[in-house]
Amino acid sequence: MAAAHLEKLNDRQREAVEHGIGLPDGKIGGPLLIIAGAGSGKTNTLAHRVAHLIVNGADPRRILLMTFSRRAASEMARRVQRICRQVLGDNAAILTDALAWAGTFHGIGARLLRMYAEQIGLSVDFTIHDREDSADLMNLVRHDLGFSAKQSRFPTKGTCIAIYSRVVNSEASIKEILKSSYPWVLEWEGELKQLFAAYVEAKQTQNVLDYDDLLLYWAQMVSEPELAEDVGNRFDHILVDEYQDTNRLQASILMSLAPGGRGLTVVGDDAQSIYSFRAATIRNILDFPKEFSPRPADVITLDRNYRSTQPILAAANGVIELARERYTKNLWTDRASEQRPVLATVKDEIDQAAYIVEQVLANREVGVTLKQQAVLFRTSSHSSALEIELTRRNIPFVKFGGLKFLDAAHVKDMLAVMRFSQNPRDRVAGFRVLKLLPGIGPQTAGKILDTIAADPEPLQSLAEIPPPAKTGDDWPAFVTLVTALRKADAGWPAEIGTVRMWYEPHLDRIHEDADTRKDDLLQLEQIAGGYVSRERFLTELTLDPPDATSDQAGVPLLDEDYLILSTIHSAKGQEWRAVFMLNVVDGCIPSDLGTGSTPELEEERRLLYVGMTRARDNLTLITPQRFFTHGQNAQGDRHVYASRTRFIPATLLQFFETASWPKISAAANEQSSRQVRVDIGARMRSMWK
Repeated sequence: MAAAHLEKLNDRQREAVEHGIGLPDGKIGGPLLIIAGAGSGKTNTLAHRVAHLIVNGADPRRILLMTFSRRAASEMARRVQRICRQVLGDNAAILTDALAWAGTFHGIGARLLRMYAEQIGLSVDFTIHDREDSADLMNLVRHDLGFSAKQSRFPTKGTCIAIYSRVVNSEASIKEILKSSYPWVLEWEGELKQLFAAYVEAKQTQNVLDYDDLLLYWAQMVSEPELAEDVGNRFDHILVDEYQDTNRLQASILMSLAPGGRGLTVVGDDAQSIYSFRAATIRNILDFPKEFSPRPADVITLDRNYRSTQPILAAANGVIELARERYTKNLWTDRASEQRPVLATVKDEIDQAAYIVEQVLANREVGVTLKQQAVLFRTSSHSSALEIELTRRNIPFVKFGGLKFLDAAHVKDMLAVMRFSQNPRDRVAGFRVLKLLPGIGPQTAGKILDTIAADPEPLQSLAEIPPPAKTGDDWPAFVTLVTALRKADAGWPAEIGTVRMWYEPHLDRIHEDADTRKDDLLQLEQIAGGYVSRERFLTELTLDPPDATSDQAGVPLLDEDYLILSTIHSAKGQEWRAVFMLNVVDGCIPSDLGTGSTPELEEERRLLYVGMTRARDNLTLITPQRFFTHGQNAQGDRHVYASRTRFIPATLLQFFETASWPKISAAANEQSSRQVRVDIGARMRSMWK
């Protein structure tokens, strides 16, 4: 009866759950690494291990369980309680309620720092800043040091706090971080060191800790042998979920708490290590067994998949087998199927969007709801053409992993310029555009709009306004742009390129990540080419604008069903019956920015693997043959041809069904019409006389 709660586990899961438990004389087992493949029941296995410890007499108050979200910790505790109830009955609630040390790394760190505050020089009533608070404090220090007044562009508060965080969590030098991730900031290395030192001093003076301090102070605390022993002796068992997502600081904390590995269990999957941009390192999980001597940690692999069909797994296994360094595992399942993943070739991104909509609707007709389908992509901007098509076809969707394309600030800026040129009396568009110019704030913008609104010829009035102070050459350039757009000198769609060329210098001045945002502007320019006129372009994008949504956003209120759009990073841990992956070509996955080094390239391979293993029944990878690009050397705007991702070489094509989707376009049914001039406005006004 004592093992009844383990009956539904497979052999590998049960081995992982029982490892080192029930040893003679109450001895506690050594370090264990559980390599849990995608869809292999990782969470279920970890919950059963915690429950099995409690069932076999472990004190839940001395179990430390660390996850990567509070929600995951709460769900784990609920599962543990359900499992324990099978064996212990009503007594389970009493024991599992005592599982008090379950939480995130940062949450556990905050508790321990509060407990040991006096011993480590902290005031016990310290407060904790969130990211926004931290950025604001960084900005105050930045201003006090005079860096915000420098003539050359000093990094913004957001960039400064991001660099500071990366240095802290990676345990690397500031020079290393700047070279690898922020090369455009290298000239400010000395000033950044001064800024960060002053920032730390300001925090200490104000008795505050930021998010990163919760780990940094904890790591510093357990670097002292006596404190490390005292903290470590609080726990008999330490279990860590998603170990492939930990950074060096978290790994150092763990090794200080359990230097010999006694009672230590970590769970993860090296093939799903995709968060290096958060300072996570795959080395933690790859090197874990070797951290202990004379005997390395035991490794148990969970390779039975409960999610996907065997053909999907065969293709995913083929992709990850080509990785340079990994734990050997081949996912398998009892879910047989005749349907191999589809590798679909389309002409371009416009066809890609149309193809996906066609397939999504076809799936819906055979009972696969929109919510059971997902479109995944490497970067948020990749879905822009698809979002336009979904909006046009009135198909509801929710996007995870960034703002929807039309709601991004830089895209809205571009559209505002065109709307203002189209209609200079559009106060909302005018207000947004005018504030893009240096030296123009809300009050000045309001006065300018008031002036031109009172003139029958707004643009003529705009041209006659004396240049506002501090705008310099930007004011005449702006007036020239708006006047040219009003006259349609460049013609459509060339004029959107004119707007982009004017806007890009302002984009560089306003946003630190301008280069990334420029990709969106090029995408907008390509989309515009599919419309016959500026009026049609602006009208169709405005009639039904998609709602802003991000990782924390809700679902459409008026639709019970909706398609999922998500970056691969945001899709990790999720699953859908049908999955479509966009732009599976070199330059997108791997990203051009992800091929600078072997570790970066290997992470791009793992991204593709993670995306593929989200699919349960159907998987479609789409490869557009060409993309619109701008300014390639002296060749100007042009289409460039793309090739299938290097991660699917010819030797892996045996695992896919190949297909092509030519765009089917019906001839336009043009109807001639008489030119009739009617003053509808006068008619409408007469109704109220």
